[in-house]
Amino acid sequence: MGGMLEGQATKDGTSRYVQRCAGRMPAEHFREMAGGARASTLGLGTYLGREDEVTDGLYRKAVTRALERGVNVLDTAINYRHQRSERAVGAALAAAVRAGGVKRDEIVVATKGGYLAFDGEVPSDPRAYFVATYVRTGIIQPGEVVGSHCITPRYLLDQLERSRANLGLATIDVYYVHNPEQQLDEVERPQFLTRMRDAFVALEGAVAEGKIQLYGAATWNGFRTDPGERGHLSLAELVGLAREAGGTDHHFRVVQLPYNLAMPEAFTRANQKLEGGFFSTLDAARHLGVYVMASAAVLQGKLTQALPAAFADLMPGLATDAQRAIQFVRSTPGIGTALVGMKSTAHVDDNVGVAAVPPLGGEQVKRLFSEG
Repeated sequence: MGGMLEGQATKDGTSRYVQRCAGRMPAEHFREMAGGARASTLGLGTYLGREDEVTDGLYRKAVTRALERGVNVLDTAINYRHQRSERAVGAALAAAVRAGGVKRDEIVVATKGGYLAFDGEVPSDPRAYFVATYVRTGIIQPGEVVGSHCITPRYLLDQLERSRANLGLATIDVYYVHNPEQQLDEVERPQFLTRMRDAFVALEGAVAEGKIQLYGAATWNGFRTDPGERGHLSLAELVGLAREAGGTDHHFRVVQLPYNLAMPEAFTRANQKLEGGFFSTLDAARHLGVYVMASAAVLQGKLTQALPAAFADLMPGLATDAQRAIQFVRSTPGIGTALVGMKSTAHVDDNVGVAAVPPLGGEQVKRLFSEG
């Protein structure tokens, strides 16, 4: 496609970005992903906000500021604000590259596909839009949609092309199957696993074509629930499907899950079966070579005030409860990047204050549970 930014996040590019940040933040602010690219421990999310030009502009400014302040992870999804969040991220990144502030190979961009997405706004007749866009074109066949969710190869590859156009990127660094556990609302587990394997085969093909670099699953409940519950996801099972799809050098290397002071299950709940017993999702991810991005680090703002007073004592050098909530997430062993929705430059400036302070040690994180 013409006018697209070529390239992808690389070890050399992200190391260059880390070097530029060296005077302002410690090296521990960056963590290594599969392939060697280094990702900041704070990432900018783009989920919330109105579907309007004002919010588009706020996100463009926030992304620009984040890139300047040491945040090189940008997270979005095609259905966020009806494709407007992807477009805002793409416009801001393109402008930053044109201005010489960053290079494409310094930035990790992640997006997601799976939910049916409108184009810019809710159409006057949503059903007619869906039929015209996806059914008549043959992209979706009867029986392939669960609620408003579809993960067939044909659909995901269609969404990937739309996301590449929205973002203006030849290659997307991380492409997630969005909340795959949604399928389990209606589909039995054997069929679900077949659908996921088919999706992974398609995404390995997209890697081979240079359209994505890595893929994974972005989840909400899947890794928080116990085995035996209908919506439970087994990380070992998903990695096994990826091995079937792509061999030992498969590219299923990133997952996203909610993790914060109010939703600590990824760290505290031993619900992932591996050889030798049950382990937490974060331990399983480390064992399986999967990088973890934590969504909802401040739980959509709910954790930005009124944290227990003991937290301030245990986290010296931080000024706000938002910073402390983020520090807890990025300090938890096994978490790579804490994602925070940021659509104002003031929030960016406040949140990046965390990056100047080294993360807590694992024992300090455990103390927070007893103190909290």
